[in-house]
Amino acid sequence: MTQIRAMTEQDVPAVSRLLGESWRRTYSPILGAETTTRLSDDKHAPERLAAELADDNKMSFVAERTDGSIAGYAMAKMDATGDVMLDRLHIDKREFGTGLAADMLHAVLAAHAGIPSIALEVIEGNDRAIAFYRKHGFEVVERKAASHGAEGHSSFIMRRILPRA
Repeated sequence: MTQIRAMTEQDVPAVSRLLGESWRRTYSPILGAETTTRLSDDKHAPERLAAELADDNKMSFVAERTDGSIAGYAMAKMDATGDVMLDRLHIDKREFGTGLAADMLHAVLAAHAGIPSIALEVIEGNDRAIAFYRKHGFEVVERKAASHGAEGHSSFIMRRILPRA
C-alpha cells in the first residue's frame, strides 16, 4: 500500500536515486549509457530537485510505501500561458503493473482540476511510456526534436483534453 502526497525536502535523496535508476533503465538503450548518465546526473541532482520544490509553478508528488520508502515520483509544471506539462512520472520497477503509475497520474490531474488539458513530452523509443499515456487518454499532437539534452533524437508531445467540471 502506498500513499501519494506532496514531495518534501526529506524526499529529495530518495527521489534523486529513483530518477537516476529509472532514467538509466529507460533511456540507456535509446540514448546510450554515457549520455543517459550525464543527463540524469545533471537533471536529477539533489540540489536541483530541492530548488524545484520552491518553484510555485511546479508541483511534485511522491508515492510513499508503508515502510517510508519512495515508490514513485511525479512533477507537473505550469508555464506562462497557463498550460500544464507533466514533466516527470517515474515509478520503481518493482511497482510495474500495480497501478501505481495510474494513481500518480490521477493525483497530478486532480491537483490541476479545471485546466482544459495537460501535455507531456516523451522521447521516441520509450514505448512503455507511450503505451501507458495512450491508455490514459493522451494523443500524440506533435513530433519534434527532443529536449532534455537528447540531441539527435525525436520526442512526441502528447496531450490529454480534460473534462470540464
